[in-house]
Amino acid sequence: MAGFDFLASHAESLSNKPAVILGEEALDFAALNRRAYRAANVFKGLGCEAGARIAIMSFNSIEGFEIGNGLRRMGMVAVPVNYRLRGQEIAYVLNDSGAEVVVAGADHVDAMLQASSEVTGDRRFIGVGDGVPSGWLSYEALMDVASEAALDGSVGDGLGASMIYTSGTTGNPKGAWRPNGVSVANVLQMISTFELSQSDVHLLCGPGYHSAVSLFTALHQALGATVVVQPKFEANAALELIARHRVTTVFVAPTLLQRLVDAQHERPRDTSSLRAVFLGAAPCPYELKVRGEAAFGKVLWEFYGATETGVNMVLRPEDQLRKPGSCGTPVPGQEIRVVGDDGKEAPDGMPGELMVRNTLLAEYYHRPDATGRSLHDGFFSVGDIAYRDAEGYYYICDRRIDMIISGGVNIYPAEVEAALHAHPAVMDAAVIGVPDEQWGESVKAVVQLRPGATVTADELIAFCAARLAGYKKPRSIDFVDELPRDAAGKLLKRTIREPYWAATGRRI
Repeated sequence: MAGFDFLASHAESLSNKPAVILGEEALDFAALNRRAYRAANVFKGLGCEAGARIAIMSFNSIEGFEIGNGLRRMGMVAVPVNYRLRGQEIAYVLNDSGAEVVVAGADHVDAMLQASSEVTGDRRFIGVGDGVPSGWLSYEALMDVASEAALDGSVGDGLGASMIYTSGTTGNPKGAWRPNGVSVANVLQMISTFELSQSDVHLLCGPGYHSAVSLFTALHQALGATVVVQPKFEANAALELIARHRVTTVFVAPTLLQRLVDAQHERPRDTSSLRAVFLGAAPCPYELKVRGEAAFGKVLWEFYGATETGVNMVLRPEDQLRKPGSCGTPVPGQEIRVVGDDGKEAPDGMPGELMVRNTLLAEYYHRPDATGRSLHDGFFSVGDIAYRDAEGYYYICDRRIDMIISGGVNIYPAEVEAALHAHPAVMDAAVIGVPDEQWGESVKAVVQLRPGATVTADELIAFCAARLAGYKKPRSIDFVDELPRDAAGKLLKRTIREPYWAATGRRI
């Protein structure tokens, strides 16, 4: 049985209200509804059926709203591709997901072309904008002839099915798959938790392939609020959009908040309409929160969650400075455990592995082994270490796995280490996150060279840049005579990290 189609409902009750605005272009809810039906018919015409995965690589765009809603209506699955990936990184996502159709924005056609030679099986490629390569289909041409008629089929309940790739400790990403999507009940719960309103105007400025960015955009759209789109983040332009459109809500990672605060300090804009700035993807430093409140008022909401587990805890505006370092208290519907090394729940004040159980848990697509390793008695862990205080507030204090979060983006050292080991001068390498005022953490490589070999830090960084997405390459490299390993040969990452973090009083 078909689920509730919020867009069709808004097209009737809010037909002339702007649904999405980008520059001087705007689609009201009635127009977006018609365009979404066209997009649904495009993919049906290509032979796609319910459950088909459609990969999309693009900056934030109006076309993304059309395609996303069209896929949801057909019960298909959008697979957003990080537009910073290159070559084999892109090919891996396309091959692993089994995407039947690949859509590339105008700025990403070249990257997709370069990756396509490593893509296995048959795929249809669609280009947006001018300059569509030979053998590809044109999105605009397909949309021009597509029908606006409603389709028989299963409308995805709530926000529809999703598959968002999150990096793995082995270096290969894993698809966090929610075949049943985010239900209407969960949508309403999150809208209530964050006190969203249909009268809100939301700014989409972070990368839409990120799970939190897309979630907050989808929640506002489901509610019937207007979404203002910035294709790619730039602080001054974002502030101008806030002032021009009287934006009320925005989601940003702490790194982007820092840029907004700096830009506002340098040249103040009218941001008095802002009532909620949602923070996530990485811990937000206390000093930045102080500056954020000074710039925008008591509007900060920080939350803890993961692509695999959804939103789990929220720290409200009134608690931002009262509870330094906390990520908040559990939202309704969450069961939270902090489990010590002995497998028992840790008492308040004692750290342990944070585990979550709710109705939103994802599974790793075609990776039951990875899903099984993360699940314990129905509780899911992404490897964070936390403790709870006497008032029930949680604090993330470390990570069990070696993941680096730089600017809100997850980076797994194994992938960078593999690139370094491919260099003939490198005998051994360890990649860690080190403190960075702008990014929270930056990628550092600690390298042991082969006897008699010589290579500079800049040469190694360039070597990695040619093989990895730019954000993954080391920002700095230290050379050592020997890296510490235990008796079994495992790198002692904590020993390597400790000198770099000793002066900060924190570990992440």
